[in-house]
Parts: sequence; C-alpha cells; structure tokens
Amino acid sequence: MRAMILAAGRGERMRPLTDAVPKPLLTVRGKALIAWHLEALARAGIRDVVINLAWHGEQIRATLGDGGAFGLNIGYSDEGEVALEEGGGIFIALALLGADPFLVVNGDVWTAYDFSGIRLEEGLDAHLVLVPNPPQHPRGDFTLADGRVGDDTSPGAQRYTYSGIGIYRPQFFAGCIPGRFPLLPLLKRAIAAGRLGGELYQGEWQDIGTPERLAALEAAIPVK
Repeated sequence: MRAMILAAGRGERMRPLTDAVPKPLLTVRGKALIAWHLEALARAGIRDVVINLAWHGEQIRATLGDGGAFGLNIGYSDEGEVALEEGGGIFIALALLGADPFLVVNGDVWTAYDFSGIRLEEGLDAHLVLVPNPPQHPRGDFTLADGRVGDDTSPGAQRYTYSGIGIYRPQFFAGCIPGRFPLLPLLKRAIAAGRLGGELYQGEWQDIGTPERLAALEAAIPVK
C-alpha cells in the first residue's frame, strides 16, 4: 500500500511559527512532525509515499529528499503557491498513488497510531480513523456504529473527530475535476451511499493546530 502525507497547508493558526517554515517541519523533541509520520510508515512496511507541496514546499523537498534516509521512496505532488485543500490535493496526486487503496495522513497531527493495522473492507470506498473529541472540537465530526461512519446530528448522538488518517480507493474521487475543493462533501457522499467505514482510536493523538498545542505536546512526550 502507498501512502500520502498532506503537507501543503499554510498553517494560519500556527503563525508566526509558520511564516518562514512549513507546518510539517515544525519540530517536537527535535524531530519534524512529518518525520514522525515517515518513521511510523516505514515501521508499518509502507515504502512508497507521496507528499503534496505548496507553502514553502521547497523546504520540505530539500529536507526529505527522495526518502532514502527513512527507508522510503518519496514522490512529490506540487500544487503551486496555493494549496488545493484536502480533496483537490489528493485528487491531483492520484496518478502517483496508483490504482489500489492508499493511506492518507494529515501532516499536522502527531500520533502513536500503528499504520500496519488499518484495513479497508471490500465494498467500501474509504475508511476513517476517528478519535474522541479534543477540547478544541467538542462537537466532533461523525458518528460511528458497527464499523460504519455516519452523520447523525440528533441530540445525544455520540460524535467523534476525524483524526486525519484514512484509507481511500481512487474511486472515492469519481466525478471530481482538478481544482481546489474540500474533502467533506465527498465523505458525506460516501456516508449517504453506506460506503464509508471507520474505527475508533483511543491512543495518543494530537491536532497540532496552535503554538500552544505544539508546546504542550513537546512537554508531554518523554525525553529518550
């Protein structure tokens, strides 16, 4: 299985840290956020990784090169000066990702999730890893029942947050055209068709959305 790391965003909420450095190259315990992902993907047996680039993308390319230092083969999908959002960014990278299901990981999260265990059932278009809602996102994104992701918004419905980790079939993007567009409408389309699977992960996961959260993560990870 191939993997894609989403690394093209501007990181507005992380300013001023991201004014001169792309968000995935911000460090935790001396290691870039994106390097934590690359090491975890290599441990999971994944060898081919695609990274999309936009804001300060040349720094990411210069830092990671061809991926040999991680035991990986890294290819790049250059989106130009303005990122195409999650949906548009993945869509234009499909030619690099091949015809089989592929793993997608947001470059601005930190997690101990074991990528070797993720699976996509036959008959489903995608599979999301959901997590308990963090303090900054108490309402969550989706519901989860019997391995299927839903969008129940009724009072009392237990909702969870999309972790930024998922598996997608290329067919998930059927009907899309190149351009800038979000992922959410496609996820809702798959939910309506009953073709979106999911799991709940309750291990270590952080959305590194602000300098304060980055500092908190830095303080929380034990020194080795």
